[in-house]
Amino acid sequence: MAETIPAGSTTDGVIQVGQPTDARVSAPASYDVADFPVPHGREEDWRFTPLERLHGLHDGTAVADGGVKVEVTAPEGVTVETVGRDDARLGRAGKPVDRVAAQAYSSFEKASVVSVPKETVLTEPVRISVRGEGGTAFGHQVVEVGAFAEAVVVIDHTGDATLAANVEYLIGDGAKLTVVSVQDWDDTAVHAGQHTALVGRDATFKSVVVTFGGDLVRLHPRVVYGAPGGEAELYGVYFTDNGQHQEHRLFIDHDTPHCRSNVAYKGALQGKEAHAVWIGDVLIRAAAEGTDTYELNRNLVLTDGARVDSVPNLEIETGEIVGAGHASATGRFEDEQLFYLMARGIPADEARRLVVRGFFAELVQQIGIPDLEERLIAKIEAELEASVG
Repeated sequence: MAETIPAGSTTDGVIQVGQPTDARVSAPASYDVADFPVPHGREEDWRFTPLERLHGLHDGTAVADGGVKVEVTAPEGVTVETVGRDDARLGRAGKPVDRVAAQAYSSFEKASVVSVPKETVLTEPVRISVRGEGGTAFGHQVVEVGAFAEAVVVIDHTGDATLAANVEYLIGDGAKLTVVSVQDWDDTAVHAGQHTALVGRDATFKSVVVTFGGDLVRLHPRVVYGAPGGEAELYGVYFTDNGQHQEHRLFIDHDTPHCRSNVAYKGALQGKEAHAVWIGDVLIRAAAEGTDTYELNRNLVLTDGARVDSVPNLEIETGEIVGAGHASATGRFEDEQLFYLMARGIPADEARRLVVRGFFAELVQQIGIPDLEERLIAKIEAELEASVG
């Protein structure tokens, strides 16, 4: 199935869903753009983002004059729909948490909804292609997995666009959903997106975010729990090249007892003014007894001129938890590792590729789709071949 998301509209039709306020952002979550002040770069949740490169997505000056083409390839039994703004499934996972996400929610005209029926176990992944066709556009996608169903979904972003979009994942009780979101945009693309997962009772959600392309990519993965027993695993791989800005801002809201989360993001940077930002926020509320959570971010700086900002945050409001921790590490490429491999007859370029490939291997394997894993490893090696000597 294919559709073209048009430039956008000003139609309302929001669905009010209760959600606790996130104290880490500058305004309470809301569907209304007017509830968010225009950011100026001094706010905590905007201080790392080069606002001038958002092409007006943050201040309302962006003109919706482009589009992205969405194509869905799905196994038998999966329902693929294009729905209007009044569909009851839209907004169920949670509200926008910043002005760009609210702008995207208020501006999209049609949404894509992929539904996996309850107790259905897919043997092939659902593949969603999102291709930019130039200009500015707003989008919305929903992936709904029924109770006790199992599915893998790949969302592949390519082409050129300035895109603000929201993606919702609705995971039913006892269901298992793995989502791989690939940002392989052209060099001039801008992508700002909020990904919100609502995890049901005893359900499992695994997210793998892979970011390579684009001039600026700013993603906001979020997890909320609808009932006890939910598990969320959030993995990420990013390779930030010369002049690119890649920003991943995670928030896991443990407001429900006996839920689990695990976060691991790894990035490599090379080239002048390559800038990666990773913000990992985990909040364990007073009611969330029995929580087990851990978050990790590691960064490998390959050349001079690259910059990393890594900020893990953990707030605990109850002592009745299983465990909670976080770690962040950023380091330069170790000459000793190269020397060790070269001393055994491996050429310098090949040794460098082996070290970087090994750095990412654990997380790439979480994808579980051989052709996609091979593509991403090839992409990493192409990046190294192009501009790291």
